Amino acid sequence: MATVALTAENFDEVTGKDGIVLVDFWASWCGPCVRFAPTYERSSEKHEEITFGKVDTEAQQTLAAKFDIRSIPTIMAIRDGVIVFSQPGALPESALENLIEQVEKLDMDDVRQQLASHSH
Repeated sequence: MATVALTAENFDEVTGKDGIVLVDFWASWCGPCVRFAPTYERSSEKHEEITFGKVDTEAQQTLAAKFDIRSIPTIMAIRDGVIVFSQPGALPESALENLIEQVEKLDMDDVRQQLASHSH
């Protein structure tokens, strides 16, 4: 599956559903972003059950600000509407695959319980 362009208009709809959504915050002028793009694209073709989104931080400055993106590329993993990972830096393919494995293994009931205990 090809990547999906995420905008302020569709971000919540795409990331709010069940399943895994990976988000790549990038910009065309960013060298590491451009070098990471083929890795991200290859991973999207391997994992058709996962939505791979891309946020162009130049065109979507409000989204970049909403998530306090200060360094790009930043990779964010969202599962069942919950942000479970966010880290700046281009990942090598093996690290991206490892991240996907870790997110797939998460016990989301446990994650929600932890979030609830931290919000009180």
